[in-house]
Amino acid sequence: MVKILVVDDDRAINELIKINLELQGYEVIQGFDGTEGFALAKQEIPDLVVLDVMMPEVDGYTVAQRIRQCGEIADTPIIMLTALSELHNKAEGFDIGVDDYLTKPFEIDELVMRVRALLKRTNGIPKSSAVRDLLTYKEVTLLPESYSIKINDKVQKLTPIEFDIFNTLFQNHGNMVSAKKLLKDVWGYGPDDDIETIRVHIRHLRSKVDKIASGKKYIETIYGGGYKLNI
Repeated sequence: MVKILVVDDDRAINELIKINLELQGYEVIQGFDGTEGFALAKQEIPDLVVLDVMMPEVDGYTVAQRIRQCGEIADTPIIMLTALSELHNKAEGFDIGVDDYLTKPFEIDELVMRVRALLKRTNGIPKSSAVRDLLTYKEVTLLPESYSIKINDKVQKLTPIEFDIFNTLFQNHGNMVSAKKLLKDVWGYGPDDDIETIRVHIRHLRSKVDKIASGKKYIETIYGGGYKLNI
């Protein structure tokens, strides 16, 4: 059974999430503050963590950072819950390695959908690379088992979402991919106009690709349209 850790100091919200995820057949473990949540993550090794940001003493960003630095659970998918909707707060979570973001108040069906989509994508192999249409083109090679890309002889590890974005662009190299298509193909759903999320991920992805690109700019922004991978 898939095990999900829910960490939120608001007991009513925590219980609501627990009940609805259990109705979907998931096993749910509850933590009610950051310290307890991180301890449970290490002890229970969950398949996914739903993590609130604003908690006393140890906040959600700190817990997420500790998870990402903790060997056995470092790659655990994380959905962040927050009452803060500003882009810079989203960027902070994505900087740490948070996989998805949901702003309070939210519809519980939306959370369940995102949990399902994230578990599908991170179930052993990146979602968009499952078909493996194309793994190598010219100097670029995809390494899906390690969520990495190789350009010439240099390898760069990506987060699962970054890998799926790059793979979607890679499979359509030379052609523009719209932000809405990226949301649909990578996240598995189409949140209303959540284009800022794409922009943040593209910025982080571009910085990682540039590290091994030897000066070549692979990811092009088509303003008002989307993104294109030039190889």
